[in-house]
Amino acid sequence: MSLLEHTGPSTFYTELAELPLPLSANFIAGDVVRVTYSVRDHERNIKRSLTKTFSLITDHEISYATSHDSSEIKAFATSPSKSRQAILREVTNGPTTNRFVEIWSGTQIEASLDVTKYHDVFHTDGGFHNPHYRPRIPADRIPDFLSSLSFSPSETSLIYTAEAKIDSHDDDPSRDPYPKFKYTPHFGEQSRAKKRPTIFLFRWTKSSMSTRVAKQDMSLFALSQTQSTEIPILFCQATFATEDLIFAAGFEHTKDGRLLGVKGCFNRPMGIWELRLPESGSLAGTPLGARISCNPLKLTPSERSCRSPRVLYDDNRTPIKLFWLSNPVGGAHASCVSLESRDLKTNSNKILVDTVIEPTPENDFPGLYPEYTLPSSPFLRRDPFLHRDKHVYIVLQSLWRSRTTVLFIDTESGTITDETKIHPDEPMYSWNVLATDNKMHIVCSRSTPTTPSDVLLGYFDQRGDLSWKVLDRPVLSGEAESALGDLTASIIPIGARPPTETLVIQSKKASARPGPKPICVTIPHGGPHSTSTTAFSPATAALALEGYTLSLPNYTGSMGFGEKYITKLLGHCGSMDVEDVVESVEELIRLGISERGRQVVQGGSHGGFLAAHLIGQHPHLFNAAVMRNPVISAGELTPSDIPDWLHSEFGLPFTPSTILTPASFQTLFAASPIAHVDRMRAPVLLLLGEDDLRVVPTQGMRLYHALKGREGTVEMLMFPKESHPLEGVEAAKVSWEAGRDWFKAFAEGRLGA
Repeated sequence: MSLLEHTGPSTFYTELAELPLPLSANFIAGDVVRVTYSVRDHERNIKRSLTKTFSLITDHEISYATSHDSSEIKAFATSPSKSRQAILREVTNGPTTNRFVEIWSGTQIEASLDVTKYHDVFHTDGGFHNPHYRPRIPADRIPDFLSSLSFSPSETSLIYTAEAKIDSHDDDPSRDPYPKFKYTPHFGEQSRAKKRPTIFLFRWTKSSMSTRVAKQDMSLFALSQTQSTEIPILFCQATFATEDLIFAAGFEHTKDGRLLGVKGCFNRPMGIWELRLPESGSLAGTPLGARISCNPLKLTPSERSCRSPRVLYDDNRTPIKLFWLSNPVGGAHASCVSLESRDLKTNSNKILVDTVIEPTPENDFPGLYPEYTLPSSPFLRRDPFLHRDKHVYIVLQSLWRSRTTVLFIDTESGTITDETKIHPDEPMYSWNVLATDNKMHIVCSRSTPTTPSDVLLGYFDQRGDLSWKVLDRPVLSGEAESALGDLTASIIPIGARPPTETLVIQSKKASARPGPKPICVTIPHGGPHSTSTTAFSPATAALALEGYTLSLPNYTGSMGFGEKYITKLLGHCGSMDVEDVVESVEELIRLGISERGRQVVQGGSHGGFLAAHLIGQHPHLFNAAVMRNPVISAGELTPSDIPDWLHSEFGLPFTPSTILTPASFQTLFAASPIAHVDRMRAPVLLLLGEDDLRVVPTQGMRLYHALKGREGTVEMLMFPKESHPLEGVEAAKVSWEAGRDWFKAFAEGRLGA
């Protein structure tokens, strides 16, 4: 008989997972906002996109129209004047895929070019959104870190990023065959096909004779460096400043010829570059798709990992400042972020918001922990018509302990204002910034652990104060709404190990019943430099609706608490983080929220590493464990797309020439869960992605076979074509159901006690 028996689908999981998830927004006119959502369709096993267009008729009246987006549209952008729209489109017909760049003026196509033969896939954000990878954020929200889509100030040029073609000479056997097979590194997890990102420049010239530009009046160029550098630079994240000046981020190969994995990693060798285009006259007659040379100038130091350039213009559309995000190269894969700027008149750089080592009682700001990139339009101007405050702000969301909040950062002084601070008895909202109109309006989404995402419009009223108006709310069945209403969420400080705290979600009715307390599921996040936030998670809420109490601890190393507590974990993974989680369990037992003997644990990636450690180091604390793509033996993780991780996180030096020595392996083995396998008693369910490049599936398989060989209670599910997050529609659903069923079978401690 199978250890894992399916007990049927969950109506709550399906309903909550299929709620539209707001990803991004665009102001397509002064009072018209387009919001893009991702929707999971379990019937068809696909993710679909949906847009709602909101017209702000009056202060009290809003109308909207809904459209189901074509899967052909890969990216969309509105020009600065709002009079044009750019679309990157892929049209598949059987085995053939054609790619088009389209410029629309109102409801008419102004220019369209088939670019299929000039490059491969577009590098876009897949949902026109900004947030970065964090384990509790669905993969729908993971941006493409290579994406560019920017109009020139005159709105006669467009830059975008696409994968360069390889000339394989398949039609001419006499030509050199080696380029087709030459090794080229890729960008790692979920980016295996991304190897040669290239910025393309599309230009068109309007004619008075026709509303549609003729092909001979269009040009397409691939941008390259004037001179090759010792270390290859791969440009992306490009944005126009003037007609002939572009700012871009540039990824660098390491000395040993690799690209370190980027997803979730803020510490990669990359910088901000100025690219000056050749004069337009010199490009006359250049064939479509030809490479043209730019004069590159690096603006940032090599010891900083810099990304996401954004240009601020004055009222005359003159570029005056450049902003970007910055982290140290190397070390912790994610850390406190600096916001830096460059005065485009004096060409001087400065740090606008610096790293915060530790918050103080006088100033509890923990530092900046935004998404991987800034919003595409991050600027707001407070009430310029009344001339009461001419300051310009950068708007972004940032982690602040266990929630995300909206920050306004003065572009001159760097002064920070928390615009969505919560007060006592208010919901614990976490916020996402979706867009601004670069004037006085902002669109955000917000949610709590028990309430799905609303979409709101923020605007400055006549007094210059920020006000909010709800644009959209999710529609729930009466049963789901009632069930969610029974859940309560709170943040519990773990006083013995500050600043550790845990987010607790529980049923009010189940917690008040006489008899044993509900089973408590401890869910440590991955990373380790990540955070469990108060944002709504369908999987988490659905598990709570099964009657479990959930505890999501933010242990030492979590983001949002100050840089001190990120670096404090380095060299202590497998001990300090483990004991933080154990203390969170003990604290909830002391508080009467849960009880001993009714504990289980679940985690993915580094959270799976912790789950395995917990059942090995504390074999009588947990009755069952579920692990998604866990790190089991760090010394055997060298095939990972982030080989530096296993050195930096465990306190070992790493350079491009580093190889694993017997002494290093011994250090890593001692800090790994596999060192405790002989003490593991809890039944273990492993959920593995066959295509995981981050924590290769042999890690989980190592534990599976080790437990099998010791006659342990273990089961394993392997998901083909799934990578590290297991975020495919079917994989996510089956993983959730498997975890639920594993706990149903073993949470009471019937086996492995």
